[in-house]
Amino acid sequence: MKKSLLLLASGMLVLTSCGGTKKKTEVSETPVKPALMWFDAEANFGRFNQKDSIDYYLQKIKSLGFTHAIVDVRPITGEVLYDSKYAPRMEEWNGAKRGDFDYLGYFIQQGHKLGLQVHASLNVFCAGHNYFDRGMVYSGHPEWASMVYNPEKGIISIMEEKHKYGAMINPLNEEYRTHILNVLKELVGKYPDLDGLMLDRVRYDGISADFSPLSRSKFEEYIGAKVENFPQDILTWEKTADGKFVPKRGKLALKWFEWRTKTITDFMALARKEVKSVNPNISFGTYTGAWYPSYYEVGVNFASKNYDPSKDFDWATPEYKNYGYAELIDLYATGNYYTDITIEEYQKNGHSVWNETDSQAQSGTWYCVEGSCQHLRTILKDNKFMGGILVDQFYDNPAKLSKTIAMNLKLSDGLMVFDIVHIISKNLWKEVEEGMREGGACR
Repeated sequence: MKKSLLLLASGMLVLTSCGGTKKKTEVSETPVKPALMWFDAEANFGRFNQKDSIDYYLQKIKSLGFTHAIVDVRPITGEVLYDSKYAPRMEEWNGAKRGDFDYLGYFIQQGHKLGLQVHASLNVFCAGHNYFDRGMVYSGHPEWASMVYNPEKGIISIMEEKHKYGAMINPLNEEYRTHILNVLKELVGKYPDLDGLMLDRVRYDGISADFSPLSRSKFEEYIGAKVENFPQDILTWEKTADGKFVPKRGKLALKWFEWRTKTITDFMALARKEVKSVNPNISFGTYTGAWYPSYYEVGVNFASKNYDPSKDFDWATPEYKNYGYAELIDLYATGNYYTDITIEEYQKNGHSVWNETDSQAQSGTWYCVEGSCQHLRTILKDNKFMGGILVDQFYDNPAKLSKTIAMNLKLSDGLMVFDIVHIISKNLWKEVEEGMREGGACR
């Protein structure tokens, strides 16, 4: 079994129950499902720059049955939260100064004292924050930024699309790939006690990316022919009656989608190989959105290599199945970011869902927690997944936060909660505890 999932309990153990009191309890042989709490770098910068805050909240999540702390150390700016030879260190955020201690090292030390696994999260193909004109693409490397096909402006740098907060990178840029692989290897070597990596944004920005000359030449090399009309042979934009733009596929669109997902899967295989060469025991993990029916738009096929999407989806070529990467992943977290919990509820409400990476609204039983988990079982085959929740979706209905936690724990192989700042800011700990208890994580 994979290291990150080896959480079997046996014999007499001392556990912390969901009230914070310690007691001896006879634990069954039923595996304890992993429960991951995410600590975003930017949103938590001013709180976790103090050791006592780290101590307090690690104790807090442990008392509720969480098993993993996912500590973001490379936010979307490309800065990092540790001393690095390759990347600038984040010294301040939103007026808060960094603490005078080893941030990740302290999380590892204190987390391990509590029996928590600590995994480091890094945003991979992103290196700038467009809302603040901040990050590596703004401070010396604008050529790394993805070139996007804007429906009104044509092909432009993503740095010009200020409605998008993340300045995403062209995954084919060799200089950047060298940079990010150096960052990953450095981190794993610097923290040998780190339990794992959780890679985020290992993808294209969306269906409009990347339309750079580099991508064009690499795609032509892949298909063995010139693209006569670029980008129209791949994609055009059509304006609807309500003034919105929707993508229309060109004659090479399906081959383009196939090639993009090969690009991402090849990188995942390379990244795994590189980090495992430094520490063979490190868990190699990733987060993606659970909305597989539209995730081809970002060039990602997180399904099993034994699943053929061309039988179910019109965007997949017969060759698309060759680039499923589930078998490369040791710990997989996916975002079941839906406010409808059951299939019955979804069918009653009839909601359409428009996720961050989508070019248009989506519908179907994929777009509720219960339905998503059922479909994920099909495409992932025997590979495990942690069902993720987005806490701020439930600010207006906290009771449903408990229900989505419980449903993910029951139907997936574990839980991922994004993010602790949302729980703290709205004091939703009672709802988290209720969901953890109902889902069987509190013992």
